[in-house]
Amino acid sequence: MIDETFDDYLDEHGNIKIRGDKTLIDFVDKHSAESGDDLAYRYIDYSRERDGEYHELTWRQFGHRLRAVAARLQQVTEPGDRVAILAPQGLDYVVSVFAAVYAGNIAVPLLDPEEQGHSDRLEAVLADCSPAAILTVSSAAGGVRDMFRGLPAPRRPRILAVEAVPDSVGAAWVRPDINIDSVAYLQYTSGSTRTPAGVEITHRAVGTNLLQMIDAIGVTEDSRGVTWLPMFHDMGLLCVILPTIAGRFITIMSPSAFVRRPYRWIKELAAASDGAGTYAAAPNFAFEHAAARGLPKQDEVLDLSNVIGLINGSEPVSVASMRKFNEAFEPYGLSPKAIKPCYGMAEATLFVSATRAQDEAKVVYVERAALNSGRMRQVDPDSEGAIAQVSCGYVSLSQWAVIVDQETGVERADGEVGEIWLHGENMGIGYWGRPQETETTFRATLTRRNAEASHAEGAAEDANWMRTGDYGAYLDGELYITGRVKDLVIVDGRNHYPQDLEYSAQESSTALRPGFVAAFSVPANELPALVFERGSHAGLRFDADDTSEQLVIVAERNTGAGKLDPQPIADAVRMAVVQRHAVTVRDVLLVPAGSIPRTSSGKIARRACRSAYLAGTLRGGHQQQAFPDAEIGVVSQTASV
Repeated sequence: MIDETFDDYLDEHGNIKIRGDKTLIDFVDKHSAESGDDLAYRYIDYSRERDGEYHELTWRQFGHRLRAVAARLQQVTEPGDRVAILAPQGLDYVVSVFAAVYAGNIAVPLLDPEEQGHSDRLEAVLADCSPAAILTVSSAAGGVRDMFRGLPAPRRPRILAVEAVPDSVGAAWVRPDINIDSVAYLQYTSGSTRTPAGVEITHRAVGTNLLQMIDAIGVTEDSRGVTWLPMFHDMGLLCVILPTIAGRFITIMSPSAFVRRPYRWIKELAAASDGAGTYAAAPNFAFEHAAARGLPKQDEVLDLSNVIGLINGSEPVSVASMRKFNEAFEPYGLSPKAIKPCYGMAEATLFVSATRAQDEAKVVYVERAALNSGRMRQVDPDSEGAIAQVSCGYVSLSQWAVIVDQETGVERADGEVGEIWLHGENMGIGYWGRPQETETTFRATLTRRNAEASHAEGAAEDANWMRTGDYGAYLDGELYITGRVKDLVIVDGRNHYPQDLEYSAQESSTALRPGFVAAFSVPANELPALVFERGSHAGLRFDADDTSEQLVIVAERNTGAGKLDPQPIADAVRMAVVQRHAVTVRDVLLVPAGSIPRTSSGKIARRACRSAYLAGTLRGGHQQQAFPDAEIGVVSQTASV
């Protein structure tokens, strides 16, 4: 924080308050002026060299680039216009996000236009935000222009190649008329809606959330970050914004660089001559992947004793994955306290809760039947029906999370499961262009607080609360996520709409009954033994502690398909889903017509289907009667940013 300390951002009540109502522009300008020669951002490009090519920006260089691109944007846009970023991972992407803010526009971080399989989502987002300009790079500009050729010329956005704008243009930059409550960017999230929604993130929200992260993780002026997360993802974006307030530089690489050689990430986390403590964030699958394929060569020196925090979030946190990672890297000095399971979401800018810096990740075992009934009842790990739950730690400073009866708005007691509602200055202010959804989601009212030990204490009586759509409970002061109110499927850190998965499966074979396919996820350790006996797929083996979510598809056979060999049908479903969604279907269960539960209105009852699958009643042709979705299903721990 340069010449400031964390305490400088606290008010008389100990809550976070941003001094001087600073915007992101103020934070970056301060760095540029006072730490101009210090490194701000480093990108390691592995596309051409096995060991990577290093590209770096000091704070002074960063400030010059921002002003240049922002000045160019001011020539072709109006204040408040949306500016979409469609560029590959790299320094130009970071510059683009901040340049849009410097121009007085609203940044819209999107993906690399050359990535496959995201065209439908991208089209929906672009139609929703109607950008006046697109920031990209020269190599991708042609493809980006092609995306808009179908629009009339007046409606086409201006396409700007960031690296082609000379620094000299920055002389024309005019500081925009914005304040701490202006919208800085739109964070698009699949959330629980069919069409992506853009969360409006203000300068106040992002600044507050960054300070909450700094406090929770223990980031200091001597800390540096490492990330491979895509920068259009809320967790990836916050990682690259964090150095503007605290710590040293951050090292960035592409997601594909990590996936191909996870040791690249591990190596950058290791201690360097600067002595800085390192931090990073990643979804659960990354820890398992790194443990399996990220170890150093036998004669290579690796020191991970400086790692201060590895945020584990954005998908269900697996006990087995954490154990494997710790066992793999403990010999290299990794502290057992390094992995920090957390909870977050785009509507909260990102960060909600995390395991404290001084604590190890906490795992408790609860009774399955009680959890299904809405209660967290601890049992011994060896008890029959015991389910592992990973704590998401403590809710961050100056943020409030209450467990609520979603129908009545009444706060529930500790140990009782309910919907999580959030409040704080880190919250987004709504969904772009969606007043009704904003009112429903961000303007909830808590009708009654607990008389004692209320988790709403300190929040105004008339405060607005944000409905998360997640089920959770408090146990000994720590927050646990037990499931999702909606049916969103999260596997390997990616959100999948069940209806999209179901459609892909249905279209893969005429042997499936149209409209009678259910997709859901279950913990790996609750998959039927038959799945593992068949060798599963992609090398999954039974592990009693493996609570990672795995995809299951249940489909009714079509008329005349009752006697067909199920294996080719299942293979076709798996191939279609992996090709379109890049996710493995662990079990494809074909059942007779009438087997899949339906709601009273005739819709697929996914949670009820999931419960029947786990109970084993779907196998053997048992026919269901129509009944609504169960209120709560058995779902493993989640952490959602």
